[in-house]
Amino acid sequence: MTSQCRRLDGRFALITGASRGIGRAIAERFAAEGATVAINYAGSQGAAEETLKSVQAISAEEGFADRKHRIVQADVGKPEAIAAMFKDVLAAFGRLDILVNNAGIQTETPSETYPLADYERVIAVNLTGALLCSQAALRHFLNRPTGSLGYGAATKHSGGVILNCSSVHEIIPKPGYIAYSISKGGMENLTRTLALEYADKGIRVNAVGPGAVDTDMNARWINDPKMRHDVESHIPMGRAAGAQEMAAVFAFLASDDASYITGQTIFACGGLTLFGDFKKNWSS
Repeated sequence: MTSQCRRLDGRFALITGASRGIGRAIAERFAAEGATVAINYAGSQGAAEETLKSVQAISAEEGFADRKHRIVQADVGKPEAIAAMFKDVLAAFGRLDILVNNAGIQTETPSETYPLADYERVIAVNLTGALLCSQAALRHFLNRPTGSLGYGAATKHSGGVILNCSSVHEIIPKPGYIAYSISKGGMENLTRTLALEYADKGIRVNAVGPGAVDTDMNARWINDPKMRHDVESHIPMGRAAGAQEMAAVFAFLASDDASYITGQTIFACGGLTLFGDFKKNWSS
Protein backbone atom coordinates (compact mmCIF):
# COMPACT_ATOMS: atom_id res chain seq x y z
CA MET A 1 0.00 0.00 0.00
CA THR A 2 1.34 3.40 -0.96
CA SER A 3 -0.98 6.26 0.00
CA GLN A 4 1.31 9.26 -0.63
CA CYS A 5 -0.99 11.02 1.85
CA ARG A 6 -0.24 12.25 5.37
CA ARG A 7 -3.66 13.63 6.36
CA LEU A 8 -3.68 11.76 9.68
CA ASP A 9 -0.04 12.35 10.59
CA GLY A 10 0.28 12.49 14.37
CA ARG A 11 -3.32 11.49 15.11
CA PHE A 12 -4.27 8.72 17.53
CA ALA A 13 -7.24 6.52 16.65
CA LEU A 14 -9.23 3.74 18.29
CA ILE A 15 -11.11 1.43 15.91
CA THR A 16 -13.55 -1.08 17.35
CA GLY A 17 -14.00 -4.44 15.64
CA ALA A 18 -10.75 -3.90 13.75
CA SER A 19 -9.33 -7.42 13.57
CA ARG A 20 -10.89 -8.15 10.17
CA GLY A 21 -13.08 -6.81 7.38
CA ILE A 22 -13.84 -3.12 7.15
CA GLY A 23 -12.28 -2.43 10.55
CA ARG A 24 -8.98 -3.94 9.51
CA ALA A 25 -9.01 -1.95 6.26
CA ILE A 26 -9.65 1.26 8.22
CA ALA A 27 -6.73 0.51 10.56
CA GLU A 28 -4.45 -0.10 7.59
CA ARG A 29 -5.56 3.07 5.79
CA PHE A 30 -5.22 5.23 8.89
CA ALA A 31 -1.73 3.86 9.50
CA ALA A 32 -0.78 4.55 5.88
CA GLU A 33 -1.80 8.18 6.40
CA GLY A 34 0.27 8.57 9.57
CA ALA A 35 -2.06 7.72 12.43
CA THR A 36 -1.25 5.55 15.42
CA VAL A 37 -4.06 3.03 15.83
CA ALA A 38 -5.51 0.91 18.61
CA ILE A 39 -7.00 -2.24 17.11
CA ASN A 40 -9.94 -3.46 19.17
CA TYR A 41 -11.08 -7.06 18.96
CA ALA A 42 -13.62 -9.12 20.88
CA GLY A 43 -12.81 -12.74 20.02
CA SER A 44 -9.85 -13.78 17.92
CA GLN A 45 -6.56 -12.51 19.28
CA GLY A 46 -4.81 -14.23 16.36
CA ALA A 47 -6.75 -12.17 13.82
CA ALA A 48 -5.99 -8.98 15.78
CA GLU A 49 -2.29 -9.82 15.85
CA GLU A 50 -2.33 -10.39 12.07
CA THR A 51 -3.92 -6.97 11.65
CA LEU A 52 -1.31 -5.43 13.93
CA LYS A 53 1.51 -6.93 11.85
CA SER A 54 -0.05 -5.61 8.66
CA VAL A 55 -0.54 -2.15 10.17
CA GLN A 56 3.06 -2.05 11.42
CA ALA A 57 4.38 -3.07 8.00
CA ILE A 58 2.30 -0.39 6.27
CA SER A 59 3.49 2.26 8.72
CA ALA A 60 7.10 1.35 8.03
CA GLU A 61 6.52 1.35 4.27
CA GLU A 62 4.98 4.83 4.44
CA GLY A 63 7.76 6.29 6.60
CA PHE A 64 5.98 6.05 9.96
CA ALA A 65 8.01 3.24 11.52
CA ASP A 66 7.99 4.93 14.95
CA ARG A 67 4.24 4.53 15.42
CA LYS A 68 3.42 2.37 18.42
CA HIS A 69 0.23 0.64 17.32
CA ARG A 70 -1.44 -1.77 19.72
CA ILE A 71 -4.25 -4.28 20.07
CA VAL A 72 -6.84 -4.07 22.83
CA GLN A 73 -9.39 -6.73 23.72
CA ALA A 74 -12.91 -5.65 24.66
CA ASP A 75 -16.45 -6.81 24.01
CA VAL A 76 -18.15 -3.49 23.22
CA GLY A 77 -21.47 -5.04 24.19
CA LYS A 78 -20.31 -4.82 27.82
CA PRO A 79 -19.99 -1.41 29.52
CA GLU A 80 -17.23 -2.51 31.89
CA ALA A 81 -15.14 -3.76 28.96
CA ILE A 82 -15.50 -0.40 27.19
CA ALA A 83 -14.34 1.45 30.29
CA ALA A 84 -11.28 -0.79 30.59
CA MET A 85 -10.49 -0.39 26.89
CA PHE A 86 -10.47 3.40 27.06
CA LYS A 87 -8.35 3.33 30.20
CA ASP A 88 -5.84 1.09 28.42
CA VAL A 89 -5.72 3.12 25.20
CA LEU A 90 -5.47 6.52 26.90
CA ALA A 91 -2.75 5.26 29.22
CA ALA A 92 -0.76 4.00 26.23
CA PHE A 93 -1.36 6.90 23.83
CA GLY A 94 -1.84 9.79 26.22
CA ARG A 95 -4.58 11.17 23.96
CA LEU A 96 -7.20 10.13 21.46
CA ASP A 97 -8.18 12.11 18.36
CA ILE A 98 -10.40 9.72 16.38
CA LEU A 99 -12.91 7.08 17.47
CA VAL A 100 -14.33 4.69 14.88
CA ASN A 101 -17.36 2.73 16.08
CA ASN A 102 -17.07 -0.18 13.64
CA ALA A 103 -17.90 -3.28 15.70
CA GLY A 104 -21.14 -4.90 14.62
CA ILE A 105 -23.00 -8.21 14.53
CA GLN A 106 -26.24 -9.53 13.01
CA THR A 107 -28.46 -12.59 13.27
CA GLU A 108 -31.29 -13.74 11.01
CA THR A 109 -34.70 -14.86 12.28
CA PRO A 110 -38.25 -14.03 11.18
CA SER A 111 -39.37 -10.99 13.14
CA GLU A 112 -42.35 -12.71 14.79
CA THR A 113 -40.02 -15.23 16.46
CA TYR A 114 -36.88 -13.10 16.86
CA PRO A 115 -35.38 -14.11 20.24
CA LEU A 116 -35.21 -11.34 22.82
CA ALA A 117 -31.72 -12.44 23.85
CA ASP A 118 -30.47 -12.07 20.27
CA TYR A 119 -32.14 -8.68 19.96
CA GLU A 120 -30.56 -7.42 23.18
CA ARG A 121 -27.13 -8.68 22.13
CA VAL A 122 -27.24 -7.03 18.68
CA ILE A 123 -28.44 -3.72 20.12
CA ALA A 124 -25.81 -3.90 22.89
CA VAL A 125 -22.94 -4.30 20.42
CA ASN A 126 -24.14 -2.24 17.45
CA LEU A 127 -25.87 0.70 19.12
CA THR A 128 -25.43 0.88 22.90
CA GLY A 129 -21.74 0.03 22.52
CA ALA A 130 -21.32 2.81 19.97
CA LEU A 131 -23.01 5.24 22.37
CA LEU A 132 -20.86 4.23 25.34
CA CYS A 133 -17.66 4.42 23.31
CA SER A 134 -18.75 7.83 22.03
CA GLN A 135 -19.43 9.03 25.57
CA ALA A 136 -15.95 7.98 26.68
CA ALA A 137 -14.38 9.70 23.67
CA LEU A 138 -16.44 12.85 24.22
CA ARG A 139 -15.39 13.12 27.85
CA HIS A 140 -11.77 12.90 26.73
CA PHE A 141 -12.20 15.38 23.85
CA LEU A 142 -13.86 17.91 26.16
CA ASN A 143 -11.37 17.63 29.01
CA ARG A 144 -7.99 16.77 27.51
CA PRO A 145 -5.14 19.27 27.65
CA THR A 146 -4.30 21.07 24.43
CA GLY A 147 -0.83 20.95 22.92
CA SER A 148 1.14 18.69 20.63
CA LEU A 149 -0.50 15.81 18.83
CA GLY A 150 2.84 14.06 18.93
CA TYR A 151 5.43 13.32 16.26
CA GLY A 152 5.90 17.06 15.75
CA ALA A 153 2.35 17.77 14.54
CA ALA A 154 0.66 20.81 16.04
CA THR A 155 -2.84 20.69 17.49
CA LYS A 156 -5.33 22.53 15.29
CA HIS A 157 -8.46 21.66 17.26
CA SER A 158 -9.17 20.86 20.91
CA GLY A 159 -12.04 18.62 19.79
CA GLY A 160 -11.99 15.31 17.98
CA VAL A 161 -13.69 13.04 15.46
CA ILE A 162 -16.22 10.24 15.94
CA LEU A 163 -17.06 8.03 12.97
CA ASN A 164 -19.79 5.39 12.99
CA CYS A 165 -19.91 2.42 10.65
CA SER A 166 -23.58 2.28 9.75
CA SER A 167 -25.14 0.53 6.74
CA VAL A 168 -27.49 1.07 3.83
CA HIS A 169 -29.94 -0.58 6.23
CA GLU A 170 -29.95 2.68 8.14
CA ILE A 171 -32.63 3.63 5.61
CA ILE A 172 -33.39 0.40 3.68
CA PRO A 173 -35.46 -2.21 5.57
CA LYS A 174 -33.84 -5.62 6.09
CA PRO A 175 -36.59 -8.21 6.75
CA GLY A 176 -35.45 -11.06 8.97
CA TYR A 177 -32.78 -8.90 10.56
CA ILE A 178 -34.99 -6.72 12.73
CA ALA A 179 -32.42 -6.04 15.46
CA TYR A 180 -29.73 -5.11 12.95
CA SER A 181 -32.14 -2.79 11.12
CA ILE A 182 -33.15 -1.09 14.36
CA SER A 183 -29.52 -0.70 15.43
CA LYS A 184 -28.51 0.97 12.16
CA GLY A 185 -31.61 3.17 12.10
CA GLY A 186 -30.73 4.28 15.61
CA MET A 187 -27.16 4.96 14.57
CA GLU A 188 -28.39 7.65 12.18
CA ASN A 189 -29.88 9.69 15.00
CA LEU A 190 -26.97 8.87 17.30
CA THR A 191 -24.71 10.43 14.68
CA ARG A 192 -26.93 13.44 14.04
CA THR A 193 -27.69 14.15 17.70
CA LEU A 194 -24.05 14.03 18.85
CA ALA A 195 -23.00 16.09 15.83
CA LEU A 196 -25.46 18.85 16.68
CA GLU A 197 -24.77 18.76 20.40
CA TYR A 198 -20.99 19.13 20.07
CA ALA A 199 -20.55 21.01 16.79
CA ASP A 200 -19.43 24.17 18.59
CA LYS A 201 -16.82 22.23 20.57
CA GLY A 202 -14.68 21.31 17.55
CA ILE A 203 -16.07 17.76 17.59
CA ARG A 204 -17.30 16.26 14.31
CA VAL A 205 -19.50 13.17 14.20
CA ASN A 206 -20.26 11.40 10.92
CA ALA A 207 -21.16 7.94 9.66
CA VAL A 208 -20.39 5.77 6.66
CA GLY A 209 -23.13 3.52 5.28
CA PRO A 210 -21.57 0.60 3.39
CA GLY A 211 -23.57 -1.48 0.96
CA ALA A 212 -22.49 -4.97 -0.11
CA VAL A 213 -18.82 -5.40 0.83
CA ASP A 214 -16.45 -8.33 0.31
CA THR A 215 -15.80 -9.23 3.98
CA ASP A 216 -15.97 -12.24 6.28
CA MET A 217 -19.44 -11.18 7.48
CA ASN A 218 -20.71 -11.71 3.93
CA ALA A 219 -18.77 -14.90 3.22
CA ARG A 220 -21.96 -16.91 2.63
CA TRP A 221 -22.67 -15.08 -0.64
CA ILE A 222 -19.21 -13.76 -1.45
CA ASN A 223 -17.87 -17.30 -1.89
CA ASP A 224 -20.89 -18.69 -3.78
CA PRO A 225 -20.79 -17.60 -7.46
CA LYS A 226 -24.57 -17.84 -7.94
CA MET A 227 -25.42 -16.03 -4.70
CA ARG A 228 -22.79 -13.38 -5.44
CA HIS A 229 -24.29 -12.82 -8.90
CA ASP A 230 -27.75 -12.51 -7.37
CA VAL A 231 -26.52 -9.92 -4.86
CA GLU A 232 -24.53 -7.91 -7.39
CA SER A 233 -27.43 -7.91 -9.84
CA HIS A 234 -29.22 -5.56 -7.42
CA ILE A 235 -26.31 -3.11 -7.19
CA PRO A 236 -26.47 -0.33 -9.81
CA MET A 237 -22.66 -0.35 -10.17
CA GLY A 238 -22.81 -4.13 -10.68
CA ARG A 239 -20.27 -5.25 -8.10
CA ALA A 240 -19.59 -5.61 -4.41
CA ALA A 241 -17.13 -3.20 -2.83
CA GLY A 242 -13.72 -3.94 -1.41
CA ALA A 243 -13.15 -3.11 2.25
CA GLN A 244 -10.42 -0.67 1.17
CA GLU A 245 -13.04 1.41 -0.64
CA MET A 246 -14.87 1.86 2.66
CA ALA A 247 -11.63 2.69 4.46
CA ALA A 248 -10.95 5.51 2.02
CA VAL A 249 -14.22 7.20 2.98
CA PHE A 250 -13.45 6.85 6.69
CA ALA A 251 -9.99 8.35 6.16
CA PHE A 252 -11.48 11.34 4.35
CA LEU A 253 -14.04 11.96 7.10
CA ALA A 254 -11.36 11.60 9.79
CA SER A 255 -9.13 14.16 8.12
CA ASP A 256 -9.19 17.95 7.95
CA ASP A 257 -10.34 17.58 4.33
CA ALA A 258 -13.77 17.00 5.90
CA SER A 259 -13.43 19.86 8.41
CA TYR A 260 -16.84 21.34 7.53
CA ILE A 261 -18.78 18.07 7.47
CA THR A 262 -20.69 16.86 10.51
CA GLY A 263 -23.89 14.96 11.20
CA GLN A 264 -23.86 13.19 7.84
CA THR A 265 -24.04 9.58 6.70
CA ILE A 266 -22.05 9.00 3.53
CA PHE A 267 -23.52 5.99 1.74
CA ALA A 268 -20.68 4.10 0.02
CA CYS A 269 -23.01 1.60 -1.58
CA GLY A 270 -22.51 1.42 -5.34
CA GLY A 271 -25.91 3.04 -5.77
CA LEU A 272 -28.00 0.70 -3.60
CA THR A 273 -29.72 3.66 -1.97
CA LEU A 274 -30.79 4.95 -5.41
CA PHE A 275 -33.61 2.36 -5.67
CA GLY A 276 -32.08 0.60 -8.66
CA ASP A 277 -35.35 -1.09 -9.64
CA PHE A 278 -36.57 2.31 -10.78
CA LYS A 279 -33.83 2.55 -13.44
CA LYS A 280 -36.39 1.05 -15.81
CA ASN A 281 -39.60 3.04 -16.06
CA TRP A 282 -42.14 0.54 -14.80
CA SER A 283 -43.95 2.89 -12.44
CA SER A 284 -45.30 5.58 -14.79
